[in-house]
Amino acid sequence: MQNISVTKQPLAWAVAMAVAGISISSIAQAEETQQLKLPTAVVTGVAQQSPGVVVTDTKQPRQPVPASDGADYLKTIPGFSAIRSGGVNSDPVFRGMFGSRLKLLTNGGEMLGACPSRMDSPSSYISPETYDKLTVIKGPQTVQWGPGNSAATILFERSPEQFSEPGMRVDGSVLVGSHRRFDRNLDAAIGNSLGYVRLMANASKAHDYNDGDGDRVPSRWNKWNSDVALGWTPTEDTLLELTVGGGDGESRYAGRGMDGTQFERESVALRFKQENITDTWQALEAQLYYNYADHIMDNYKLRTPDAKSPMAPMRNPFVSQVDRRTVGGRLKGTWQWDSFELIAGVDGQTSEHRARKGPLATYKQQNMTRDAEMKQWGAFGELGWQLGERDKLVSGVRVDRHSARDMRPTLCNMMGMACFDNPSYKNSVSKTLPSGFIRHEHDLASLPATTYVGLGHSERFPDYWETFTGANHMRNGRSPSAFLSTKPEKTTQLDFGIQYAQGPIELWASGYVGYIRDYILFSYKPGMNTAHTMSYIDNVNARIMGAELGGSHRFAPGWKADASLAYAWGKNTSEDRALPQMPPLEVRLGLGYEQDKWSSGALWRLVAAQNRVDNRDRGRGNVAGKDFGPSSGFGVFSLNSAYRIDSNWKVSAGIDNLFNKKYSEHLNLAGSSGFDLPADTRVYETGRTWWTRVDMSF
Repeated sequence: MQNISVTKQPLAWAVAMAVAGISISSIAQAEETQQLKLPTAVVTGVAQQSPGVVVTDTKQPRQPVPASDGADYLKTIPGFSAIRSGGVNSDPVFRGMFGSRLKLLTNGGEMLGACPSRMDSPSSYISPETYDKLTVIKGPQTVQWGPGNSAATILFERSPEQFSEPGMRVDGSVLVGSHRRFDRNLDAAIGNSLGYVRLMANASKAHDYNDGDGDRVPSRWNKWNSDVALGWTPTEDTLLELTVGGGDGESRYAGRGMDGTQFERESVALRFKQENITDTWQALEAQLYYNYADHIMDNYKLRTPDAKSPMAPMRNPFVSQVDRRTVGGRLKGTWQWDSFELIAGVDGQTSEHRARKGPLATYKQQNMTRDAEMKQWGAFGELGWQLGERDKLVSGVRVDRHSARDMRPTLCNMMGMACFDNPSYKNSVSKTLPSGFIRHEHDLASLPATTYVGLGHSERFPDYWETFTGANHMRNGRSPSAFLSTKPEKTTQLDFGIQYAQGPIELWASGYVGYIRDYILFSYKPGMNTAHTMSYIDNVNARIMGAELGGSHRFAPGWKADASLAYAWGKNTSEDRALPQMPPLEVRLGLGYEQDKWSSGALWRLVAAQNRVDNRDRGRGNVAGKDFGPSSGFGVFSLNSAYRIDSNWKVSAGIDNLFNKKYSEHLNLAGSSGFDLPADTRVYETGRTWWTRVDMSF
């Protein structure tokens, strides 16, 4: 096993520390009244803030301590889970829905991974603490942020800097913990009324963790990200911002036949916003973005090739390099007349995927070969109508033109050992797909509560993984390529809920009932790991329903109790069986005490057994995960405490999984034989883990 070697990382941190040093020395001279105040408590759960919308601050310490990626961070929000494969780079799931059913954007742009089995999922390129705000819009209840968001829209956002006079600021944190965990985060800015420079840098690493029985689980990672934003603000209503960033890393996986030895990211984004243009034209926003992922997988740098058996699928050293270049943009305007608000615009995106592979370093002798092209152009409009003092109607519609072109002359398995001619080579598929929603919000007269009900319809074009990585072998006489046969997925869903707040009590609930026509379902060869097999795809019809609910009560001075529940249910109506890869019922119970500079808290996470698994569906699921059968329930208890030294410094600490419970999540990958792990069982989660974090803000 080798340590990560990323030549750009020392330079990024040298720049980061230089900016931090300048900021601290300058800000130390500022008046006490200008200093920021760090909140005391550690976040153990996130409540819904408005009908169907969750908003949270990504910079606050949380429990359990999340890995350095977006998926584990999202798991603190009721309704979210993740397909786990080890210590880092999980894939987020919301209400049992996975992949591009979740529209995941960073500052309005989309970063798409390149691995055919989503080892580098889009969320793996996100360092949550380098963003200011996370917003989740549940269900197909918006059309502003692109097509395909049938389950949810997830926005990691950075706010523009605002300096009325010359000044600086710096926010940073350092975390250490079990299994050699070491995280560093820095967010510093300098500017004046005309503009600013902002630097965001993050690095995270950890060794293999031990499960509750003390057994080692291969999960080591080491990764970094850095971004620089240059903003021009000639007036209070004008913003022009250029952001340039990059990152890299490595990770090994207990649940995969190969490890990720490169996660290189290059990003460039330009955004413009002009507000208060006329009395009715409130804002004009324009954005362009470029994201490039260069990902390398192999089976020998971070592990020993599985050579014990001559039939082992990964018995020889092998490398696969894939990359994906995504370019997109958006233009939208906001208009307001008395009781009406209109948001309308256009957006588009194009992406290109390439690959090469081979034994050891021989892959470098090959050219990167383009195998997939995908394009999308769309127009949208959202209209809000304030019907009266207590009622609001919001509706939206969008139309998208999608196209994809298959550039694979042959179809091969992961190792390239079995290949045949591709019947869809150089063929193109184009579709025009509509989406829309309508939602009514009502403030109750008798209670301080808001109710909502919305009906949404989303038509989703199959993504890269569903179009180019599935249906790669003959089954019952069907085509060996999914490219021409996979149909767009059509979701019609009713979302409803209530938001209540009065005095020390807050309550909220959100539910949904939906029908999915042509649901895209993956199937794999029985008894084989998805990383090694050839898969096929079916379009089936499905029904889904479920709910998230929660509340909190400040029952005594300094004391707060909170609870949340999330449940998702799905049925494959075409075959009259349970829908695979549905998470079980989950309950979170929290108790916290906060007084002046101190806070302490406890979190009890309870997950039920998942028995709604059809034995006929073993080996069916999605591109990253499949059902292994029923799973056991478990409970994990964690503690935390924090102390705010002053308005600029805070120390927090916690113990996750206090009782060292051995457990595994229902959504999981099978163990890899390369690590002598059973191929038909799930990967176990981390045992008792301690962590300490120091936050500073000037």
